[in-house]
Amino acid sequence: MAIAVIAAALFLMTREGPEPEPKIAALPAPCHPVVFERSGFITCTVDPAKYRLSLHLRDGNGEPWHDLKRFAQETHPVLAMNAGMYHEDLSPVGLYVEGGKHLAPLQTGTGAGNFFMKPNGVFGLSPEGLPFVVTTEVYALSKTPVSFATQSGPMLVIDGAVHPRFEPDGASRYTRNGVGIDGQGRAVFAISREKVSFGKFARLFRDALQCKNALYFDGVVSALSDNDSIIEGGKYPAGPIVAVFSKPAADQ
Repeated sequence: MAIAVIAAALFLMTREGPEPEPKIAALPAPCHPVVFERSGFITCTVDPAKYRLSLHLRDGNGEPWHDLKRFAQETHPVLAMNAGMYHEDLSPVGLYVEGGKHLAPLQTGTGAGNFFMKPNGVFGLSPEGLPFVVTTEVYALSKTPVSFATQSGPMLVIDGAVHPRFEPDGASRYTRNGVGIDGQGRAVFAISREKVSFGKFARLFRDALQCKNALYFDGVVSALSDNDSIIEGGKYPAGPIVAVFSKPAADQ
């Protein structure tokens, strides 16, 4: 009888249940630790009514920021993250718009690597500061002005569907980060705390974060900072950087 009771207890202990949030150091206000499909992530939901988002490529001397930690310590955002793929000189691979100025053109061609895994897409901000994620094809047809935009690839989620080229849980595993737009029009940033597949990362945005459209920023070089230090990643240079700043109470 005792053996049966112990076996029953062990069975109940090992049944699937809600996944506990991992222990982690203090995070910026919009950010939370999440466990999804047994992998750890940090997600940051940014309401444009409360925060100002912007993209940054070069410092006051016209040089690439290069270091996400230096950017954080000099500009003091609520949070910052690498935001798009770059060449060896840290210039953007695709479209880049900062402060309404087009600094790099939209890339619609084909090529090797994740950036060109079509459909790829664009994360941007309207002149009113509202975030969006669309495919490159949709962006190319749009005549709407933007204040900030960065192109990357591949799209993770397109109109509620996972990118058609992703395997459910492929063998390619990396630390990854990206951005989506939820049903309330908020920008949702995410970075994995371990190596994950494209399929799992896309499902995080679709199923857990409720984003109908989401864009991959990068892998391996992925990093997240608060207003002073690196929270996750940070061993590699950053090209384009997305930053989140608090709005004055009068502007909220």
